[in-house]
Amino acid sequence: MTTNQQIGYIIGGGLKESFSARLTVDPLDVQEGGFVVIDSGDYRFYGLVTDLQLGATDPRFADEQSETRLPPALAKALHGQTLYTNLEILPALMLERGPEPGTPDYKLWRAEHAEDPRPIPVKTVPLHHAPVSLADQADIAAIFGDPEKDGNFIIGYTREQGHPVCINLEKFVQRSSGVFGATGTGKSFLTRLVLAGLMHYNKASVLVLDMHNEYGFDDVASDSKLPVIGLKTKFGSKVRVVGLGAGAKIRQSQTPDFNLEIATSEIAATDIEMLSRELNLKETTPTTLNALYNTFKSDWFARFKAMNREEIEVEDEKTGKVKKVPHPESVASWADENGVNVMAAEALHDKLRRLFNKPYIVEKPASDGISEIIKALEAGQHVVLSFGDHESDLDYLLVSNLLTRHIRDAWEKRTNAFRAHGAAEPRQLIIVVEEAHKLLNREMAAQTTFATIARELRKYYVTLLIVDQRPSQIYDEVMSQLGTRISGWLGDDDDIQAVLSGLSGREAIKGMLARLQPKEEVLLLGWGVPMPLPVKSRRYDDQFWRELLGNKGKKGEGEILKELGF
Repeated sequence: MTTNQQIGYIIGGGLKESFSARLTVDPLDVQEGGFVVIDSGDYRFYGLVTDLQLGATDPRFADEQSETRLPPALAKALHGQTLYTNLEILPALMLERGPEPGTPDYKLWRAEHAEDPRPIPVKTVPLHHAPVSLADQADIAAIFGDPEKDGNFIIGYTREQGHPVCINLEKFVQRSSGVFGATGTGKSFLTRLVLAGLMHYNKASVLVLDMHNEYGFDDVASDSKLPVIGLKTKFGSKVRVVGLGAGAKIRQSQTPDFNLEIATSEIAATDIEMLSRELNLKETTPTTLNALYNTFKSDWFARFKAMNREEIEVEDEKTGKVKKVPHPESVASWADENGVNVMAAEALHDKLRRLFNKPYIVEKPASDGISEIIKALEAGQHVVLSFGDHESDLDYLLVSNLLTRHIRDAWEKRTNAFRAHGAAEPRQLIIVVEEAHKLLNREMAAQTTFATIARELRKYYVTLLIVDQRPSQIYDEVMSQLGTRISGWLGDDDDIQAVLSGLSGREAIKGMLARLQPKEEVLLLGWGVPMPLPVKSRRYDDQFWRELLGNKGKKGEGEILKELGF
C-alpha cells in the first residue's frame, strides 16, 4: 500500500497525449515540473506535471465571487463542488510492482520475477480514477539512483520536498553531454559541480579547456564577489594546471604545474584552414597551404614565417639594365618556383602574421607539453589548460583544436591496440569545451576535431562536455549526439528548441525550461537521466565539499588530505 501523499485522481488522457488528473488538494501545493506517481493495478506510472488548469462545472461559478457573499464554510464547500483544478501529466516511465506483498498472488508473481523489475517506457494507461500522488524519496531513488551507492552523484534536489536527485556518473561519461544556460545562470558553477563529482569518483580523466581561467585555481565570483574554490585546491596532485606559453602565470600570481608551448612542426595545414573565418582567409588558401606542405613537409610553418617580402636589384644579362626581382628567400620567389599565385601566397603570409607573433608558438619548445598532457590524462590525472592572457578566439580555436587532434590520435591508437592485441583498456576521457558554439557552429563543425569526437569517438573512450549559453548556434548534428543535457534558464526560443531537440515530449517541457528560476534551478534531460526533471541544483560551497570529500563527516581531516595527495 502506497504511503505517498495523494493529490488527485486520473480523469482522462492517452499515450499520445498527457494524462489528465483532477486535483484534490490546494493548487498552491503542486508546481509545474512536480514528479508524481500513479498507482493502477500491478503498475506504478511515473510522470511530470506540465500544466495546471483552472476549471468550473459552470462558467457562472467562476465569474461570481461567492466567497464575498456567502459564509466561508459554505463558500469553501461550493468551491470544492463547482470549481476545480486539473493537472496535465507527461507520462515518462512505468514499473511493474506486482500484486500486494504478502498475498498468494504476490508469491507466484515473485517466483516469475526473480530480479526486481526495472522502469520501462510507458506502454499502457492507468485506469480512470487511479490515485495520483507526489513522489517520495524512495521513488526518486528508484528512478534516479540511490545517493548512497557509489557512482551516483547528487546534482540537486526536487523543488517541492527537497529529495536528492542523482546522475549516474558511469552512464554520464559514456556519451557526450552539455551544460547550457543564459549568461549569469551559473553554468560555470554547475560545471564545477559535475567535474568535482567525476574527479572524486574517478570515473574518467578530464581535460578542461579553460578559456577564462576559472576552473584550476581559486577565483572570486563576478556577481557576489565571494571566493570560489578551484579544483586544484581541493584535488591537489590529481589536477595539473597547464599554462599556455613559457613563463605563463594564471591571474598574475599563481604558477601552473607546467607550461604548454606549441612547436611549429606540430601545426598542420588543417589547423590553419579551421581558422578561415577568424583570419578571413580566401578560397585559395587550401591550395597555397598544400603547396607549402609539399615543399617543406612538417617544417612548413617555420619556413613560411621566415620568408621575407623583399626585392633585390639585378642586372639583366641581355640589356645590362638593372631590374628588381623577388629576394631568393621571399614569399614571391617561393611562389614562382612552385607554381603558386604570388598574390595569394603573400596574402596568406600577411594574415598568418597574427599567428607568427604568438609567443607560445616556437620552433623548439623547452619540453613536449602536448605529450606531457596526454601522459597525465592516460595516468588518471586531470588537466586544466588555462589560456592566461591568451583569451582571444583565435588562441582558443587554434590551441584547443590542435591539442584535441593529438589526443584523438593517441586514444584511437590505444583503443585499436586494446581491441586487436589485448593491450590495456584506454581510460575514459572527457574534454570540457567552453564557448562551444565558437568551435561547433555549422560553418566550423565539419573542420574541427570536436565534431568528430561528438559523432564518432565514443567508441574510442573520448566524449565531450560542452558548456554554452547559445545552444542554437551549435550544429544540429552535434546537438543530436549529446546524451545528458543539464540546462539552466534560457530566454531565447531558438536556444530552448535546440536543447530539447531529439527528445520526446519536448513541447510539454518547453514552457518548463523557460520558467526556471534564473539561478540554482536546472532541468535534467536526455539519455543520461531516466526522465526529464527540474531540480534545485546544489550550491558550490563549503557544504558541498564537506559532503563530497568528507563523505558526510565520516572521515577525518587527515584522511581526506592523505587521499588528496598531501
